[in-house]
Amino acid sequence: MTDTNYNIMSKDTLVATWKDKKLTVVNDTLLPLYLHRVHNADMWLETRAIDSHRANSRLLKKALHLEEKNDISTVMYVNASTITDTYWIKPAGIGLTYTDVRFISNSFSTLALKGTYTSFNRAANSKNSRTPELTNIGSYEKGWKHRDGKWWLYKAANLKEQFSELFTYELGIALGMNMAYYERGDGHIKTLDFTNGASVNFEPALAFMGENENYPDTVKALHDLCPSAIPDYMKMIFLDTVIANPDRHTGNFGLLRDTDTGKLIGLAPVFDHNMALISRGYPNKPKKNDMLISLFNDLLRKYPKYRQHIPSFNRQAVEKIIDKLNIRVRKQDIIDLVISRYELIEKV
Repeated sequence: MTDTNYNIMSKDTLVATWKDKKLTVVNDTLLPLYLHRVHNADMWLETRAIDSHRANSRLLKKALHLEEKNDISTVMYVNASTITDTYWIKPAGIGLTYTDVRFISNSFSTLALKGTYTSFNRAANSKNSRTPELTNIGSYEKGWKHRDGKWWLYKAANLKEQFSELFTYELGIALGMNMAYYERGDGHIKTLDFTNGASVNFEPALAFMGENENYPDTVKALHDLCPSAIPDYMKMIFLDTVIANPDRHTGNFGLLRDTDTGKLIGLAPVFDHNMALISRGYPNKPKKNDMLISLFNDLLRKYPKYRQHIPSFNRQAVEKIIDKLNIRVRKQDIIDLVISRYELIEKV
């Protein structure tokens, strides 16, 4: 991007320019939150790139005949457009519109998800080379599919990962939480795009927290940015604690934002639980010094007023969810695990 002028867009509104590594803000209201914190468009673009360590990422780039495979070149191939927000990049002087760059189909989803030679060969001969897979971040093999006017994210998952994702989803729903919708697939799990085709913008917590996952720091940031998101954040961390999810990071939760006004709406629906519960085997019965339990209890001690947002459940509720999923697991071990973790949380 050196020595070249690029426009940073939100739909068809110019929000900033990037020239000779200098960011000039034009519309602060609609500027991506990341660029509020880090005035570096190159770094922002790198956060939007497919994980180059994924095997299917390399196959995808090969099928697309990408000569340059670094993160910035990769996202620029599709003007940095994504499924879940309205931000994109336009070279200055080029007459593109948002309609030209937003995705309405995807011929590369099977290659991105499965990486079979048949899908590789089919993708390599596709006439439409624009694909949201180049900006589909995360370390798991996955692919976007367009079904009945909606985008669905298909993510590779073994049986234990599928159970863990679905159990977490069902428990969250039972607790009245705002959860991204999940369905079981054949060797994968399916998640409905919670932005409804970028009718709202998803701003990952990475945008305003960087790599900082500290619970109190996040609560403080939300207090400053979007206080209405705090109750849902507390519930999300509570859920992560009882299902032993160590993989909540600033890339897999965040805020929703109005695409026209830039106003922050609230916490995005909770998603991404594939490293929780039994996905890596059956965890041992927890003790009070369990890391996630300790961190959450520390958070409750620091902000006791937020204890009111912690939901309650019992053994029967967990058993009902396991029976509903009808996946062969060690039922009693899972019930004991979740309830024992729940009982170690300092609720009063």
